[in-house]
Amino acid sequence: MKKNIYSLLTVLLLITISMSNNLSNLNAKENFSAEQLNSLHRLSDIQVSPDGKWILYSLSTPNIEENRSYRDLHLISIDGKEKKQLTSSPENEYDAVWFPDGKHILYIVRKNEKSNIIKLNIDTKQEETLYSDEQSLSNLKVSPDKKYLSFTKDIKLRQASADIYPDLAKAKVRMYSKLPVRHWDHWLDVTNSHLFIYNIENKSLKDLIEGEQYDVPVPPFGGKEQICWSPDSKEIAYTSKKVFDIAESTNNDVFVYSVQDGSTKNISSQMFGADFAPLYSPDGKWIAFLSQRRAGFESDRIRLMLYDRKTENISELSSSLDQWVGQVVWAPDSKSIYLSAEDGPVVQVYQMELPSGKWKVISEGRVNYDGELNISPDGKTIVVGRRDMMHPTDIYSFPAKGGAATQLTNVNEETYKNLKPIEIRERWIQSRDRKKVHCWVIYPPDFDSTKKYPMLTYCQGGPQSTISQYFSFRWNFYLMASQGYVVLAPNRRGMPGFGQDWCDAITGDWGGLPMQDILYATDEMLKEPYIDKSKVAAVGASAGGYAVFWLAGNHEKRFSALIAHSGVFNMISKYGSTEELWFPNWEYGGPYWENDEFYNKNSPHKFADNWDTPILIITGENDFRVPYSQALEAFTVAQLKRIPSKLITFPEENHWILKPQNAVLWQREFYDFLKKYCLKEK
Repeated sequence: MKKNIYSLLTVLLLITISMSNNLSNLNAKENFSAEQLNSLHRLSDIQVSPDGKWILYSLSTPNIEENRSYRDLHLISIDGKEKKQLTSSPENEYDAVWFPDGKHILYIVRKNEKSNIIKLNIDTKQEETLYSDEQSLSNLKVSPDKKYLSFTKDIKLRQASADIYPDLAKAKVRMYSKLPVRHWDHWLDVTNSHLFIYNIENKSLKDLIEGEQYDVPVPPFGGKEQICWSPDSKEIAYTSKKVFDIAESTNNDVFVYSVQDGSTKNISSQMFGADFAPLYSPDGKWIAFLSQRRAGFESDRIRLMLYDRKTENISELSSSLDQWVGQVVWAPDSKSIYLSAEDGPVVQVYQMELPSGKWKVISEGRVNYDGELNISPDGKTIVVGRRDMMHPTDIYSFPAKGGAATQLTNVNEETYKNLKPIEIRERWIQSRDRKKVHCWVIYPPDFDSTKKYPMLTYCQGGPQSTISQYFSFRWNFYLMASQGYVVLAPNRRGMPGFGQDWCDAITGDWGGLPMQDILYATDEMLKEPYIDKSKVAAVGASAGGYAVFWLAGNHEKRFSALIAHSGVFNMISKYGSTEELWFPNWEYGGPYWENDEFYNKNSPHKFADNWDTPILIITGENDFRVPYSQALEAFTVAQLKRIPSKLITFPEENHWILKPQNAVLWQREFYDFLKKYCLKEK
């Protein structure tokens, strides 16, 4: 009898243990992986419907196996309670916009070797093709009166070699008689991107800058935010850089085209920095636009300007805000403007009154509200994309008068419910000249201060680009920490968010105090008992790659491994091979034959004799901003000095690694190198 009872108890105990283990497995959390990072849904193009009932957005999903992404269109009600998926096809729908009736959306899809503008009923899913073109179309908008579409496409404006020499039609050649000859990731060809208006009723098409060898919008990053219809549909404003010295100038201007008489007016002709992103007020009295005062300086403070359409006077509304203005949206009553801008190391939403320019922050939390900024037609609700270092963009809303935010979407919920969280702290350190430097410190999952951890000193690119609460699909702090590293990310001199003087401080001093900020921050963290001083690496891209190359010759044994992606190694050769010369002209103080003092003092190649640390060097062969030859020069140094080193080049990538399989490979190589030379695992 007792034997049977003991047997029964044993069975029950084993069942209990098994159930406990199963429950434990169900609740088990895992560390974030490169494969998970590169499989996350990516939300963008947030737009509130004209009737205020719905929010339209795009959702792009990478497929690592197929090495591509799929983009579909979705709706969510403004209260977050109802969802609709509008499209689900192998083709990628893009540039979706609301039709003014609030019952339809328009989008572009490439199908049957044509770009098609589709009008879709959001209730019945009935489709109508409004326009088709063999050329690729972009930047779709619709006039408020529903009569016109506007979009951009490439137009041939110069002769190709086959036009000049028809008997040599098979010759492969590029010929140029002025700069630039290439831009961002492509060689310039015989075309320019032009803005068109299409009359839906009579099906006529009008090129607004016919015959002009300029682009609308301004490449490489300009989009449909550089184009705007007036409320009465009688005008369309756009941004273009209509100058001779395109490679040396930042002088974008705002132009206004009259639909009625075909005339064009440059409303910012007396402003010689970059002017862009025009936005008509709902009452039609104003055009708000963004502007940088100093010519040739891409990182000057971005101001919010007001153009009075009646008097043609221009004034700055944001003069009391020492931050860069980002997204902008008018209040429906035209009495104030809502905008996103940095507030130290985070991005907040501000309300700015007209005409005083008085402003206040209306969002809450140490996160980034930097997705597409919207306001409901009744003026009561702000809708915006929000992200942080652990989470990519989701849609949030909060009262326009200010208050707590409500999360409306959670597009990656299934992935995140199984992931271990990390801890993110803010810290201020004192640099060499006793200035305070803001730093982010990101800790691994299950951090234990009694243990020892390796550390990554992250060097930001830009150089004028804040380390804020952003979520990067490349330099991802969540992923770095999940591999067991403490990550130090200092907002060294040269970064916006801390006033324009702090941002300006890197110009002409790349290898000076900004590098000391990084070194002093590293030294401060090395005092922590939980940091293993023998396992510290410096990593970064672009201007951050420059920092890594500079540190390679100046770090005095602080680092055991280095990783530089698309970094500037030789400022002299970089000057002669980059495409936008206004950048080195401003940052370096002109070409090397006029200012050799800067190049001798700041170029990393001048310190190559001190190199002695294992280094991984990565580049994209279509990167024309920091040409891949910079990586080749640096790798040659490392190899000839017999330093453990590795070079990785991506033939189809530019300054960024974008294709899913390339991105995963990049991450694997990144962490494998750190394991071998930072963690010293064989």
